[in-house]
Amino acid sequence: MSSDVASIRNRDTASGLIDNLEFDLRSLRAKYREERDKRIRSDGDGQFIQTSGAYAHFKDADPYSPRVPRAAVSLDTEIMIIGGGFAGLTAAGRLIEAGFEDILLMETAADFGGTWYWNRYPGAQCDIESYCYLPMLEETGYIPAEKYSFAPEIYEHAQRVARHYKLYEKAVFQTAVTAMDWDDNQGVWIVSTDRGDAIRARYIVCGSGPGTIPKLPGIAGIEEFHGHSFHTSRWDFEYTGGDHSGNLTGLADKRVAVIGTGASAIQVI
Repeated sequence: MSSDVASIRNRDTASGLIDNLEFDLRSLRAKYREERDKRIRSDGDGQFIQTSGAYAHFKDADPYSPRVPRAAVSLDTEIMIIGGGFAGLTAAGRLIEAGFEDILLMETAADFGGTWYWNRYPGAQCDIESYCYLPMLEETGYIPAEKYSFAPEIYEHAQRVARHYKLYEKAVFQTAVTAMDWDDNQGVWIVSTDRGDAIRARYIVCGSGPGTIPKLPGIAGIEEFHGHSFHTSRWDFEYTGGDHSGNLTGLADKRVAVIGTGASAIQVI
């Protein structure tokens, strides 16, 4: 308990406010704690299987864009931004407004959008009000269509921001950073990638987040399941048919199991 919360509770008790309420605040707090404790697992992230090794295809496969072969590059840049989601887009936009132009953005996906590039499952929607969540609305002159935007609108806005600041010409897609080493003699970062690139950057801005990395439930026997399966953040519309709005005709004769009861599962169902 923080000291602020403790002081408020002590103050309320001392002033008799808790005892004079029309409901039993102590019982209500106890109920909420009890329900919260049911949902807290001692194993934390240990409950999940990481999408690597035998499970790497759940993360590495891009069902939306085939990986395009390219030759390795060697180049210098003043500022390198890792990540093409809203963090990277906002950083790049503000830097350009401040007069910086020698910028390189690197993104593992095939386009801007970050988690909204990957999460295209049916019904996907943000739980934060659009006017608070979508950055650079004034700069791009865009008014959200929904109070709580659906995924296609958010993905489209990420592209809108990139076009506004002409970031496509500064971007390298379908490329993951594998190492960053500081060269004290040159005063630059030597950045390595999974494409064999050698990039030298004076400054690095890390705008990558965990929302793009799927996790699998640690269910005994999951490795023995041989039916068709995929993560919501890599939705296989080629298999299911349809699009974000539904019409999943490919599942008409299938028995479907959705593992999870959080927001993603609710929206999908």
